[in-house]
Amino acid sequence: MKKIIIFCLIIISGISIAQVEHSTQKSELKVKYYQDFLSFKGNDDKTRLDVFVQVPYNAVQFVKTGQGFEASYSLTVSIYDQEKKNLITEKIWNEKIVAISFELTTSPENFNLGHRSFELAPGVYTIQTSLLDNDSKNQFNSENVYQVKSFDKTPSMSDIMLVAKKTVVDGNTKIIPNVSRNILTDKDNLSTFFEIYSDTSRTLLVDYSILDEEELEINKITKEVSVNQGTTQIFNNIDSLALNLGTYYLKVALRDSSGKEFDHSLKSFVSRWYGVPVSITDLDKAVDEMIYIANPEDISYINDADNRLEKAKRFVAFWGKYDTNPSDQYNPVFNEYYNRVN
Repeated sequence: MKKIIIFCLIIISGISIAQVEHSTQKSELKVKYYQDFLSFKGNDDKTRLDVFVQVPYNAVQFVKTGQGFEASYSLTVSIYDQEKKNLITEKIWNEKIVAISFELTTSPENFNLGHRSFELAPGVYTIQTSLLDNDSKNQFNSENVYQVKSFDKTPSMSDIMLVAKKTVVDGNTKIIPNVSRNILTDKDNLSTFFEIYSDTSRTLLVDYSILDEEELEINKITKEVSVNQGTTQIFNNIDSLALNLGTYYLKVALRDSSGKEFDHSLKSFVSRWYGVPVSITDLDKAVDEMIYIANPEDISYINDADNRLEKAKRFVAFWGKYDTNPSDQYNPVFNEYYNRVN
């Protein structure tokens, strides 16, 4: 079987807030990183829990060196039982970022990605993550209750990984995960990876459903897949979503031709539009909030669009007038304005 290699390196994303799947966020504190927890079938009866922590460059402090600029931070992942009475396991490690120019250190598009794996029995756990900036000594924490999946039934499937980039080198597939789960739905595909575990070779139907924030189905695609005995790795792309701003869910379900469902996984993601700050999740509200910078005619022109897609285009075009570097998706005036509104 060809190997799947998960790369941990710089990827592109936006504002950093901790978020995970199948979890309950206990703390209201916004932290300076993204995180994602994924369950895959492990050895014996254990589950392999993959923990990803994505840290933006502008969340840590850089120090000038002879080679450019460096930042370092330590990450701690502590896994407790659900009631937090017993520490089950813990991993602590250091990450270092080297940037050749000061501009790279302040860019909101640059991130460092860390990854550790744990072998756990299926069940509910409390997972605490902590980031300590080694230079500034600033510390950020997050706590989540997470369900580690069981794979005792067959066929079954892993959690869903959103993929930022996939390449094949020397027959091995290399994945950069999209930990932030921000998807530019007006520009990019919804690219996914998961594993199917089966005790025999068979043909299955896989339903890919897009659900809105109330978990109502708004789109569904069904594909037939042939799975092998053991583990089958599945990549899939969903394009032309044309979704509005906000939170959506991808549900992937395994079933047979009679409609019997064997297993399913749910993954949340945030629909974004190219050039629009991550903080904007409600277009109507964002247009209303333009009263401090736009004249009434501009706002009326945006609101009078025939449909939401045209309204979004007019909204983005207005802010494009303030973009001093339209070659990238980051518009400093656009972002700063809505940061101040918030």
